[in-house]
Amino acid sequence: MKPDIHPHYRPVVFHDTTADEYFKVGSTIKTDRTVEFEGQTLPYVALDVSSKSHVFYTGKQREFAKEGSTARFNKRFGSFLGSK
Repeated sequence: MKPDIHPHYRPVVFHDTTADEYFKVGSTIKTDRTVEFEGQTLPYVALDVSSKSHVFYTGKQREFAKEGSTARFNKRFGSFLGSK
């Protein structure tokens, strides 16, 4: 490998501010902020959404009515689209 062309890979603490969860992950992200985590001073990045707070991963998605928008569309326009 060529020297000095790859970004510096190191452990970084990501903080999901919505769920107040901290993750220690290897990353090349650049940040000037630091935080004390597990007895170490590590680079720190704040996040709005992660797997701990995103509705897709938490299962707290908004429940749609039994008849969703696709079903309503097909009900309205299905006869026009099917008569080709």
